[in-house]
Amino acid sequence: MRSAAVAATAVSLALLVTACGGGEKSDGKGKGTGKDAAPSASATSSAPAKTLSAAELEKLIVEQADLPGHQVQKAKAGEIPPASAVSTDKPSCKPIADAMSYIATGKPAASAQRKAIEVPKTEGASASPEEALGALAAPVTGVTLGSYDGQGAQEAFASLKTAGTDCAGGFTLIGGGEKTKISKVAPETVTAGEEALAWTVTTDLDGKPFVTKLVVFRQGSTLASFSTLSFGGTVKALPKDIVDAQAAKLG
Repeated sequence: MRSAAVAATAVSLALLVTACGGGEKSDGKGKGTGKDAAPSASATSSAPAKTLSAAELEKLIVEQADLPGHQVQKAKAGEIPPASAVSTDKPSCKPIADAMSYIATGKPAASAQRKAIEVPKTEGASASPEEALGALAAPVTGVTLGSYDGQGAQEAFASLKTAGTDCAGGFTLIGGGEKTKISKVAPETVTAGEEALAWTVTTDLDGKPFVTKLVVFRQGSTLASFSTLSFGGTVKALPKDIVDAQAAKLG
């Protein structure tokens, strides 16, 4: 139980705790290209894309109809910590810590969040105890959209790219009065939007590895981030279906 509590603080597992309940909160937008992708022409363009409002982000973030096989919910107001509540021992690692905590990177003009819980496939009207445990271990993905003024989205993406390099050997995440050791940040390959990055982040919880999959992509002035984890402690793949659905809506 202590490990689960620490994980909840470190990577906002509060979203997992409420996986069977309702939810609420909102605002965001994004898209991407590959793990070592250099900034695209639009990434360095001097002509900024349109900054989206919170209301516009709410219309563009993934919803239940976009993700068959998932339960999609808004995050409750208390489930998303303020950016000031999350810090790291290495300042350059904060963008990754924020992405793990469903916080929009940098200084967005507006943001929106959703959580998408993968629905386990069960047979019959009621689930067995084993199936119930499987439901608790189902992957949960926090989706965060942030819209930025000027070159803010490009700058936020660049800070994440720097963090992926600087923090590959790990860092300490500090949140809710707890310190959690991130032991490794390993790059993954992903394609989405104008530029994209992905990582497998391994957390050391009481000497045991806990895996989180992170994806970020930028589309115009919007940055989308995805943080996937489970109480089972092992997430084997990037949330490609969720990333693709969000990329399609951001077009």
